[in-house]
Amino acid sequence: MNTTLFNLAKVLLTRPKALLQPSKLGGFSLIELMVTLAIIALLASAVLPLSQLAIQRSQEAELKTALRTLRNAIDAYKKAGDEGRIEKAFDASGYPPSLEILAEGVLDLKDLNNKRKLKFLRAIPRDPMQADTTLSNAQTWGKRSYDSDWNAPQSGEDIYDVYSMSPKKAINGLFYRDW
Repeated sequence: MNTTLFNLAKVLLTRPKALLQPSKLGGFSLIELMVTLAIIALLASAVLPLSQLAIQRSQEAELKTALRTLRNAIDAYKKAGDEGRIEKAFDASGYPPSLEILAEGVLDLKDLNNKRKLKFLRAIPRDPMQADTTLSNAQTWGKRSYDSDWNAPQSGEDIYDVYSMSPKKAINGLFYRDW
């Protein structure tokens, strides 16, 4: 071992430029490869959380849009009931009995031919926070009836409001179900 160090020192003293010249074989040394891999790993570790945050922001924007769409459709159904355009029982709240009816439509009582349907949605949006793909779009939402308490939403004869059933927290710290 001492002779190897002695020979290396002798080469450094007699020919210092030999170490600075590129290798005749032309390739990367192990140290250069390790430094490159370390830099790539550092950059990847910085990009990964940013990409996950971008995906979460996209899902949250989609959730806000879906909630707004559904709530506007529920309100439009209620308004049509209050105006006498759709049939409702005297003691009913006037809110839709299901989400599917918003897309299927109901007969317009103001149409003289009784052929025209009032549709409030083209399609029921899916809850983007719901991971179960076997559920229908309407089943992905939590439903609150008109008679249920705000703190303890329950399904009932009608749908007064919808909410996400995801137990996760949003970027702003609120739970998705409280949106």
